Amino acid sequence: MKRAAFFAWGLLWCAGLAGAGEMVSYKSGADTVSAYLAQPPGKSPFPAVIVIQEWWGLNDWVKQQADNLSREGYLAFAPDLYKGKVATTSEDAHQYMSGLSEDEAIRILRTSADFVRSRSDVRAHAVGSIGWCMGGKYSIRLAAADPGIRAAVMYYGAPITDPAAIKQIQAAVLGNFGAEDKGPTPAQVNEFRVALRKAGKRVDFKIYPKAHHAFANVNNPWGGYNETAAKDAWTRTLAFFRKELKRASIPKGSAKP
Repeated sequence: MKRAAFFAWGLLWCAGLAGAGEMVSYKSGADTVSAYLAQPPGKSPFPAVIVIQEWWGLNDWVKQQADNLSREGYLAFAPDLYKGKVATTSEDAHQYMSGLSEDEAIRILRTSADFVRSRSDVRAHAVGSIGWCMGGKYSIRLAAADPGIRAAVMYYGAPITDPAAIKQIQAAVLGNFGAEDKGPTPAQVNEFRVALRKAGKRVDFKIYPKAHHAFANVNNPWGGYNETAAKDAWTRTLAFFRKELKRASIPKGSAKP
């Protein structure tokens, strides 16, 4: 009886680890970058998503989001933009974010996308991006810098204001924002939506009533987590990736399956 109980507990423990990823390293220019890689179950090749951290760094919450995506059938790849540093205070987070130049962040993210596309277990034409807060800002900027990004999700990230950069976006764009957010404000979100549509981009933005900044993170230290908005935004995100990545057709001239 005890043996059977122990075996059952072991199965549950292993199930709890299912979907857990691993840290990998790769080159970005002269630098070696680390990333959290969560591989989905099933037969490859898979669509893939670049998962971009908040200003706190590559912490457990971001890794959990990567694991969640992997369980939905995506190879999730979360590069460590802070090179091992993880903030636990707003002061440290601000310092780390301020020390990361936009050029360096985009270089690392573009290298990450190239690395993912080079893998034999990834459908190279079906790669998207997602980010929260600082990561939302970089998700849309990666889409502007890399025409191979097919679908970009931004959670309350800073919009792009440069028309030339907006024009470069080839991805469909999904945005989830809070009506009580001070950065970006609903007015800034609506201006960005208009600019994207004017440039002929496919865009779907939703502004959640009574939702503040970082409403999707249950660990939000300011208490702004909004369960209703978070669940709806995640449902929208999965539907968006399912449409844009899982059902993506192979572009003409592509030899990648």
